Amino acid sequence: MKRMTVKVCQLLLALSVLSSPVMAEDTATVESQIPLDLPAPDATSTTPEATPDSVPVPQTPPMPDSVHVAEPTPAPSSPSVFTPGNVSSITVAQMGQPRGIMLSGGQLQAGIDFTLPADQVITNAQLLLNLKVSPAMAARNTTLQLMMNGQPLGTVPLGSADSDVSNYQLDIPAAMVVSSNNISFKINDGDALLCLRDLSDKYQVTIMPTTRLDLEGQQLNIGADLSHFPRPFFDSMQMTPASVAFAFPAKTLPEQVSAAALVASWLGIEADYRGISFSALHDKLPEKNGILFGKPGDQIGGLTLPATQKPMLQIIDNPGNPVYKLLLVVGNSDQQLRAAAWRLTHGKFDGQTASTAVENQVIPVSKAYDAPRWISTERPVRLTELMRKDQSLTATGIWHEPLSVAFRAAPDLFLWDGDTIPMKIGYRFPTENWIDEERSYLSMTFNGTFLNNLPVNKQGALETLWRKVGGDARQENYNLALQPYLIYGDNQLSLYFNIQTKETAPCSVLLNNNIKSRIDDDSWIDLSKTRHFSLLPNLSYFVGASFPFSRFADYSHTVLLLPENPGETEISTLLNMAARSGNATGTSLNNNAVMFGLPTGGANLQRLEESHVLAVSTINQNAFNRTLLAQSPFTSNEHSFGVRERSIWQKIQSWIEGDWGSTGIAADRYFSSNEAWRGFVSFRSQWNPDRVVVMAIGSTDEQLSRLQTDLSSARINASIRGDAAIITDENGVRSFRVGQQFPSGQMPWYMMVVWYANQHSAFLAILGLLFATVIGLSLYALLKKRAQKRLNPQDDGK
Repeated sequence: MKRMTVKVCQLLLALSVLSSPVMAEDTATVESQIPLDLPAPDATSTTPEATPDSVPVPQTPPMPDSVHVAEPTPAPSSPSVFTPGNVSSITVAQMGQPRGIMLSGGQLQAGIDFTLPADQVITNAQLLLNLKVSPAMAARNTTLQLMMNGQPLGTVPLGSADSDVSNYQLDIPAAMVVSSNNISFKINDGDALLCLRDLSDKYQVTIMPTTRLDLEGQQLNIGADLSHFPRPFFDSMQMTPASVAFAFPAKTLPEQVSAAALVASWLGIEADYRGISFSALHDKLPEKNGILFGKPGDQIGGLTLPATQKPMLQIIDNPGNPVYKLLLVVGNSDQQLRAAAWRLTHGKFDGQTASTAVENQVIPVSKAYDAPRWISTERPVRLTELMRKDQSLTATGIWHEPLSVAFRAAPDLFLWDGDTIPMKIGYRFPTENWIDEERSYLSMTFNGTFLNNLPVNKQGALETLWRKVGGDARQENYNLALQPYLIYGDNQLSLYFNIQTKETAPCSVLLNNNIKSRIDDDSWIDLSKTRHFSLLPNLSYFVGASFPFSRFADYSHTVLLLPENPGETEISTLLNMAARSGNATGTSLNNNAVMFGLPTGGANLQRLEESHVLAVSTINQNAFNRTLLAQSPFTSNEHSFGVRERSIWQKIQSWIEGDWGSTGIAADRYFSSNEAWRGFVSFRSQWNPDRVVVMAIGSTDEQLSRLQTDLSSARINASIRGDAAIITDENGVRSFRVGQQFPSGQMPWYMMVVWYANQHSAFLAILGLLFATVIGLSLYALLKKRAQKRLNPQDDGK
């Protein structure tokens, strides 16, 4: 490890910035003008908020509805107030460059942006730089210059090394690290490399995606104010995965978990690509920030929730350390808790609001396939509608990042064989006389699959002749037929203008950033000819888009099912599933229903009969598992999980229908051969044959808790399919198809006949053979009788 000490030229300026708690690049906002409640510098001194006899509930004026706020029970011994320190790391991959940053050819400099939570003051920073240098570049003995926020960090040599990747460690003045940052890289030998156009693959420097920034900082007290939400529980400036603690009373009720699932799904939307996970606590207060759910008067970790007749939201200091905050979501019933949670997710609280009563809320109900993050299937959609606000369909200069258009789609899109998805691309290359139009092209890639290279000019003998005599032969539109199998739940279209220069062009044009290449605003993709139709169960739909539960994105047609006495791990797993659904659809689970145990009657049973079911359990929940799996292809007892042996009639039925791909025996053997595992199983609902059950299950709580990490892996997600997916530490994921699938979706009956015949060709062949046999035997008997009459006419009078 090579260590380099960076000299700071303006030390006094750096110290002055470090001494200020306000970020250098932050603009003055309402939040920034709110005084920060900083702790006293003497760790041994106490403040009124930290004394054992004090109450951490902020003193607020009486609410308009005369809400009475009860004082929480203080902890037996409150620690002294201190400013907690945070240690974190952020990699280049987490900064949005999963493949790292490559410098080559004319692209001799590049930069990367990253942001940090605004409620932290950085006290120490180090950059651990991992570089991969090509042998030709190493032979030049040049250097790489680094800058941060416009200030030089230093240079590192690009000479030969003992390994393929060179490692460097650079100390960064903490004052230079603010909430929004930029790190830039530049090869100092750029002038000599500028005209080596054909050697761009030979001279390369790659900043590896494992390059990371290690940070130490102190947490600021932003005060008890609802207008800051979702801070301090989640900060949109944070680029690394977040973790949020939810706490419940000792006797947790289904409606409390339902409200928590609503909030968790909304935070999943806010977290987006960063990722977020949740921990559930029973009768314990979070050590740091956390959100508490309960009824008025409930106790959680010694804290008594305030008494109120209406739903209520309140934020208070954590008794363990007032720098951290606790958000209380309080309600007397399912309706009140749902109203409080829904109001919380809609924000727009006045500044300096520590608590508020919540009036009755009119919560809208989702329609089928109305998820805002899913592309419309009712009309052609312009690519500009799929872009983020910070994105553009215009590229400047010769060297640029590919233009990316990402969109999500419902996973059950269906087209008949031979049908395609039309897409129109309008594009324009710059018109410069030094551009080699014969070798330049627009490269199109969809979900990693190459589609086409679109030329600058129209191709063909007549077009070429017309261009040579001075005519306009530019090709600026292209209609593409996209194959349906290329469409996934999460999709990305990549467009790159590969501009080549003529041999006689001066070297200076390689850095010409005045030229623009753009995709026209009228470019579109049309999914209006698709239908929503699929075979269920299919776990790949679930892990990719939480389907079929996300068909109604607010889960108004889904039951979230837990054992009668769910543990912390089972609740946290359910919350993580809720966050994944919110992230996939852009809709929070406003109308979800949570049940503990299986109902035997009443409104809960009726809701169960009308809904899909998402269940979470572990092997030790034996009674719950056996009841849930009673009519499924799976079986469970106190110590094992397996596949139920099919009856002879089921085997014959599957064989006749052409269902020869079942791997139930292999799945049962794999279940029995693994002691520690987790995964998913799915099967037809016993309460409604048109509904499906997905069950997240693990051999132990510890195994179940690993599902969140598993689902963060693209490799594991891609390998989950069928109706049983088993994950182990040793073998990764293995998927099986155990039970029969059934059709679900929008398909007219007459088209269903054609589809059924296509899917069950073996059964159709057997049916045709039986029909031909019956008709043949009938005709044989009829013709034989007629021949006998013809040969023996004397028998007619008898």
